[in-house]
Amino acid sequence: MMMDLPVSDTNLEAAKQYELSFECDNYDLELVHKVAQVLLMGLASTSVDNITGNLFRGPASVAIDLRKEMVEYLTQRSEVYVSDTVTEEGNVDVEASGDPVEVISGFIDDFSSSKRNLFSRVSGWVMSEKREDSIHDFVQEMEMKGFWAVDIREAITRTLLNNIDFKNHFHCGMKFNRAEELEEHKSRCDFRPLSCNNEGCKAEVCAIYGDKHDLVCPYKVLPCNQNCSQSIMRHDMDRHCITVCPMKLVNCPFYQVGCQSYFPQCTTEKHCSEFIHSHLLFILQVIHKQEASMDELKQ
Repeated sequence: MMMDLPVSDTNLEAAKQYELSFECDNYDLELVHKVAQVLLMGLASTSVDNITGNLFRGPASVAIDLRKEMVEYLTQRSEVYVSDTVTEEGNVDVEASGDPVEVISGFIDDFSSSKRNLFSRVSGWVMSEKREDSIHDFVQEMEMKGFWAVDIREAITRTLLNNIDFKNHFHCGMKFNRAEELEEHKSRCDFRPLSCNNEGCKAEVCAIYGDKHDLVCPYKVLPCNQNCSQSIMRHDMDRHCITVCPMKLVNCPFYQVGCQSYFPQCTTEKHCSEFIHSHLLFILQVIHKQEASMDELKQ
């Protein structure tokens, strides 16, 4: 009878990785988009600072090389982030920084500082308004020319999140033995993408943040804040309430002659009808000023 050969530790690890080869790739979409914008801003500031004081070069002339260097730097920093941050000999129960945007922004700041030329370092350029304008202009130029496509930046962001989000607070990363298990999981994954149901809204958010988005969605149709019979989109609510809403508060038409009442606009006619006697007295007081007594005016 033949016995199976013992499996080496290496083969066991390979087999384990093979068995769990189906990984959920859902991420916090809002966070991914935010970091992608931070990457573009970081490249713009690094490029601007790198050529400051050089009259013959613009930021575009160094952006390609700096982009490659920055991506490599961020990848390396993210790969050692957990070991650098979590203390007590790798005790992963210790929390690292909770905001990936702050973490990655810190990496970018370090990289950008290392690429500033001498003029940028000693001239006060970093604190100048002109620098901010130059960075803003270069960001717009890159976006207009499609220099660093957003989908590429978001792919880089996902890689960075995989490295620094070891608690899986901002991406899923669960692994399964079979494709069927992964598909079943994705249908209920907290980070699965959902399209907003409000008509006109094109936002796509993670399922875990669906209710949060609904609370602020500008396209959400809501009952009027002033309790009129109409339902209004959230982004139109303020304009409705101060312009056409029949329940908006207005002053009495006779306010200038003395009536200090205010009431919903739709009750103006009722108010004027009920208080016609006092309104006439106000008018007579203005006409006669102090020439007639109140008893005479009432008569």
